[in-house]
Amino acid sequence: MARRAALPLLLALAGCGYTVANGRALKGDVRRVYARPFANFSSDPSLGVELTAALRRELQRRGADASEGAPGVIDGEVRTVASGPALPAGEGLAVTLLVKARLAVDGKPVAEKTLRLGADYLAGADALESEARRAQALQRLAADAARDVIAAFEE
Repeated sequence: MARRAALPLLLALAGCGYTVANGRALKGDVRRVYARPFANFSSDPSLGVELTAALRRELQRRGADASEGAPGVIDGEVRTVASGPALPAGEGLAVTLLVKARLAVDGKPVAEKTLRLGADYLAGADALESEARRAQALQRLAADAARDVIAAFEE
């Protein structure tokens, strides 16, 4: 009797895989792409890595990630524009992220997208806290840029 009760439970648990993949093809009729590391032309040493990681997470979330050697490849470059005050009293600062992304299929360029995204963040009590807040703002911008790039490359 216990086995009969366990079978539906096992089937329910096995079939409840959660996915948000939309299954849409990218331009060039490719469904899976590899995100190469982005060239970093900013003063933030880890920004290229952050953007590449965000792109890979977004591709994985959509079920479109692939390993190196895939026919579809996304690469590009990232820059930042000098930060400046966002509020008159100087408590708030702003940072702008510039991203140029390219999609190639079998080595041939298929699409290109240029983004300019900005974020405000509060100045910290000292330089270290301000830099940590700036880094968090850049991480949020990288995640936003990754979503926008993939959305722009969808057909």
